[in-house]
Amino acid sequence: MTEQVHARRPSQLLRNLNSKIASIPMILTASVVFFGGTIWTIVYSFTNSKLLPRLKWVGLDQYERLWSAPRWIISIENLAIYGILSLIFSLLIGFVLAAFMDQKIRFENTFRTIFLYPFALSFIVTGLVWQWILNPDFGVQSIVRSLGWTDFTFNPLYTQSIVIYGILIAALWQGTGLVMCLMLAGLRGIDEDIWKAARVDGIPMWKTYVFVIIPMMRPVFITTLVIIASGIVRVYDLVVAQTSGGPGIASEVPAKYVYDYMFQAQNLGQGFAASTMMLITVSIVIIPWAFLEFGGKKRG
Repeated sequence: MTEQVHARRPSQLLRNLNSKIASIPMILTASVVFFGGTIWTIVYSFTNSKLLPRLKWVGLDQYERLWSAPRWIISIENLAIYGILSLIFSLLIGFVLAAFMDQKIRFENTFRTIFLYPFALSFIVTGLVWQWILNPDFGVQSIVRSLGWTDFTFNPLYTQSIVIYGILIAALWQGTGLVMCLMLAGLRGIDEDIWKAARVDGIPMWKTYVFVIIPMMRPVFITTLVIIASGIVRVYDLVVAQTSGGPGIASEVPAKYVYDYMFQAQNLGQGFAASTMMLITVSIVIIPWAFLEFGGKKRG
């Protein structure tokens, strides 16, 4: 009887055939736009395109000019600082908040809404709000000084050496709520019997989190990591809204470098070269992760 059921079952390729046929136009469109646009950008990064794209080959000149530009080097350094700290603090704060919310506290829905609300705002609005908060004339510094601490100084957006940390504060304020919700969903998926067994064995709560719960939440952490990483590479709006790349060029980031060269300096070749370097950077992170995540399952 079982053999007859298996014999009547359609092959994997023919299951949900209508859905697969309906998705073909979307898949083709996305493939052409993504792969076509990517190849087009890489090809024209080796040309001397200015206002309009043209196939006048210059070899690696655009890349040599790119890596000799102080503005690009500062952009990479800022992205590295912003990216590393953003990953660490987003995951840390998001997980701590989720663990706090998972204690069945009162007014959980209210707290969850408050923490998640900043994510509903655009980066431009978030950047402008934090530009006002960190403004030394009427922001945090002004308020504290009005309370009597006249020597208090806190103006990161106007100090070249720490301006990127002012942008990081705004990014964490907006994105941590989403991380908290993802972590909370992962914690709610943990079997309650695991907690009961840990309590019966007398294992401290922090050890249960570190050695049992966090390893079980590996898929949630990976998903969160990818979401955060994609936001890090694309960071642009916050910088424009808060500092426009200043003071000087102290808060420049790669995405702003690309936009400025392609649409303001009218140097498409240089913008394409910078875009290609950003693509390579993302690929270095994504390809090994995809191989380990999906290739390992196939081997298993």
